[in-house]
Amino acid sequence: MTAIFFLIGCSVLVALLFLIAFLWAQKNGQHEDLYTPSIRMLFDDDKEADSKG
Repeated sequence: MTAIFFLIGCSVLVALLFLIAFLWAQKNGQHEDLYTPSIRMLFDDDKEADSKG
């Protein structure tokens, strides 16, 4: 029975850590640009590969 309480406590701690990380990302503007990631795959990156090689 004590193992169940220990696992519940660990899962609550992990959930709180993920919530804190999510709120920190929201505060720092991590999710402001919703349009560019959806079209990024359409851009041609061959110019960067040619200039490096």
